Amino acid sequence: MTGGGIRYTFIGQPWKHKGQSAWYFISLPTELGKEIRDNLKWQEEGWGRLKAIAQIGNSQWKTSIWFDSKMNTYLLPLKAKRKKEFIRIGKSLR
Repeated sequence: MTGGGIRYTFIGQPWKHKGQSAWYFISLPTELGKEIRDNLKWQEEGWGRLKAIAQIGNSQWKTSIWFDSKMNTYLLPLKAKRKKEFIRIGKSLR
């Protein structure tokens, strides 16, 4: 994932939002979220949105990560790439 010209790599497990939507997310590791927020918070837009370029497997896309104050980290939405990259709950992704 890139943001502000900086590249970040991490491993995370997808999870599904409990609401009615089919949105899946990966929570960034808390320390990574803190580092990103400390360095790039000034670029955040409404609701803690920070533009980013994400990559999982062979898929790369422009997206945004969203700061979640309850989890104290950013969330990466996965809805559009979930089927193409065979993203499953409980399967670690890098």
